[in-house]
Amino acid sequence: MKNTKNEKISQIKFSTLVAGIDVAKETHYARAFDFRGIELSKLLKFSNTAEGYERLEEWMQNICQQHGKTDIIVGFEPTGHYWFTLGDYLKNQGHKLAIVNPFHVKRTKELDDNSPTKNDRKDPKTIAMLVKDGRYREVYIPEDVYQELREAVSERDRLVQRMKSISNQVTRWLDIHFPEFHTLFKDWRRQAALQIVRKFPRPEKIVAAGAVKIEGT
Repeated sequence: MKNTKNEKISQIKFSTLVAGIDVAKETHYARAFDFRGIELSKLLKFSNTAEGYERLEEWMQNICQQHGKTDIIVGFEPTGHYWFTLGDYLKNQGHKLAIVNPFHVKRTKELDDNSPTKNDRKDPKTIAMLVKDGRYREVYIPEDVYQELREAVSERDRLVQRMKSISNQVTRWLDIHFPEFHTLFKDWRRQAALQIVRKFPRPEKIVAAGAVKIEGT
């Protein structure tokens, strides 16, 4: 993973098939090139399913047989979590994986045709060319318990972000509808504060309830 750019370029040989994949939620697009950047086949459109992955593998193997390639390196952008399953499949097939920087993809497209516009045909080629030129980083996919830990950490991060968003929404609502609340409770998440918010979410409800009813809450 610490290979220099020259070392990465030297790994792309005459025998190497360079595949660039534009990853999406439901449908992926792939294009294949040799070490000089010559395209070896037509664009492949395949689904984000087991059948789609098998179609991709068959497509790459057919190209290797037709053009005398013996090894495959597959490049893609780290598009959210959509590449995880595809990456696992390709790794299990014995292929080398390469991740390219989305910023580099955008800039390269601008240089090629003066347009950063996303294009299902253009993106896989741009990704493959970056890989061919050594502008990528190798992918580490943890296995077994380490993969579970990675997923658990990612899930925890999502939950923390969700809780922050909910907390900000509640704080905003209190600032608008119940500004006095913060003079009584420093943190609305504490047990006493939560009970008041649940039963008396607005000042007028507290006034209507009276002190005696509130003390019994």
